[in-house]
Amino acid sequence: MLTVRTAEDRGHANHGWLNSYHSFSFANYYDPQHMGFRSLRVINEDMIAPGAGFPTHAHRDMEIITYVVSGAVAHKDSIGNTETIGAGGIQRFSAGTGITHSEFNPSNTEALHLLQIWILPEQQGMTPSYEQKEFPTETKLGQWRTLANREAADGAAKLHQDAALYATILEPGQRLSYALNADRHAWVQIVQGEVTLNGTTLDKGDAAAISQETELVLEASTDAEILLFDLA
Repeated sequence: MLTVRTAEDRGHANHGWLNSYHSFSFANYYDPQHMGFRSLRVINEDMIAPGAGFPTHAHRDMEIITYVVSGAVAHKDSIGNTETIGAGGIQRFSAGTGITHSEFNPSNTEALHLLQIWILPEQQGMTPSYEQKEFPTETKLGQWRTLANREAADGAAKLHQDAALYATILEPGQRLSYALNADRHAWVQIVQGEVTLNGTTLDKGDAAAISQETELVLEASTDAEILLFDLA
């Protein structure tokens, strides 16, 4: 079963410095039909103006991933991390018992485009932690690159949840499949471009929730960048 969540149906908030689209209920956007999918709680597509960003604020008991589409993000937190990461990379922090952090666009000229992802942790009260990973474009071309998983395998960031995040970049006409175990679920997010997923057309910003499928087949109609979540 494949359920499409179109880009146009997402929640939207434009604060001037921040233009944000919400796949699931977030902040002032509330839709009881879209509160998350399995352990996936938030996917926000954020466009942040040069020099702007999120000032210091607090989180707890959440796995938070930032996937940088273009530009760079400067991170600072209360456990001593001050880092900057560019396009194609991710940062992951486990808020656990509590963490404060800020995220800013360090450029004075270039907008920052990112996906902010929240995943519910498998347990509460963990010690807060942070890591970031760089994933060169060539490692995603025509193949699945593991960005984060429970085991921190294959150079991926660690998730404190039975979930895995993958990325791929496809050229027009290129096909790529993914074998999904019968008891698993998937969320496919189109970052850029247009693809068909098991025969269903998905455009930039569209997504699909998948259950009771054992094979996902993607074919790119244009240059495309795709995220895939494998979820319990």
